[in-house]
Amino acid sequence: MENKISNAALGFPKSILNNYQEFNENDFGRVIEEHKERYVVQNELGSFSAEITGQLRFTATDRSSFPVVGDWVRMQIFDEDKALVHEVVHRERALTRQAVGRDAEVQYIASNIDTAFIVEAVNRDFNLNRMERYMTLCYDAGIHPVFILNKVDLISEDRLEEMKFEIENRLFGMDLICTSATSTEGMSKLKDTIEEAKTYCFLGSSGVGKSSLINVLFDDQLLATGAIGDGNDRGKHTTTSRSLHVLPSGGILIDNPGTREVGMVSDNDGLSTTYAYIEDIAEDCRFSNCTHVHEKGCAVIEAVNNEEISEEAYQNYLRLGREQAHFESTVAERRKKGKDLARVIKDVKRLKNR
Repeated sequence: MENKISNAALGFPKSILNNYQEFNENDFGRVIEEHKERYVVQNELGSFSAEITGQLRFTATDRSSFPVVGDWVRMQIFDEDKALVHEVVHRERALTRQAVGRDAEVQYIASNIDTAFIVEAVNRDFNLNRMERYMTLCYDAGIHPVFILNKVDLISEDRLEEMKFEIENRLFGMDLICTSATSTEGMSKLKDTIEEAKTYCFLGSSGVGKSSLINVLFDDQLLATGAIGDGNDRGKHTTTSRSLHVLPSGGILIDNPGTREVGMVSDNDGLSTTYAYIEDIAEDCRFSNCTHVHEKGCAVIEAVNNEEISEEAYQNYLRLGREQAHFESTVAERRKKGKDLARVIKDVKRLKNR
């Protein structure tokens, strides 16, 4: 048991005690690491290697019932550095995506996040479509997105200005920070955005420099990093699991492995918020149920033709909408199959009991 951090620095929500009056603060901890159903849980007593109880496993309806990094859990310490997790007691603003290769299954990335730093590297990784995708995920979860354009020391000032112009003219009003872990450019601005006891999650593809940025924030080699690979101008993937770290100056950082696929999982307000300017134009469509694909009198198509909306943004808007609709329909189909199966089992039992 070591590495003691105050519960306040970990962002402990006092509201938990309103629902668990028979417990005290040290009966709860925050999940700081997850390794295939084995966890590291932290509170001001120290960090503990933890597993979930058999009851939690038995009563879980799906994977969402299990802890994820960032969750606050009720735990029972039974050894100097070991604990059992009884339940997840506080989870909000959870970042999710569609589980890779599994239709209608949601993967929880991390929870209780205030701000997501969406990291794009300027060297061969710059992709506005991906940035809009991450924006939508964040808005769906109620998380404030901030874009970080990283490794700016690798390009000219003119090229950087071009990239900034592209972002500002497509991702309207977004907070943008240009950084370099090597030259420390922009790092002071990044540090100034981080508040004590607030949680910040780093998102982005492998090799964009998320761990390197965190290391600079800690003034230390906290996380393993890899040099840029020969011949491909990309950083090497080094983070293999999610982990939560508390800055000495205050603020909580979650590092994530690089993500190749970021599938949409809900039809909340994320898409409408990301593409608010398209939704505003859509109010002038001739038909209230316009799909913005082929209808006559579609204001969105007209705006694309008049170059008021870029073709790339329009196509990405349609693509993300189709993904959300497909996910929701697949979920509904699974639910129907489950109900039909339950009905058949019930009928069989009734026939046997005659």
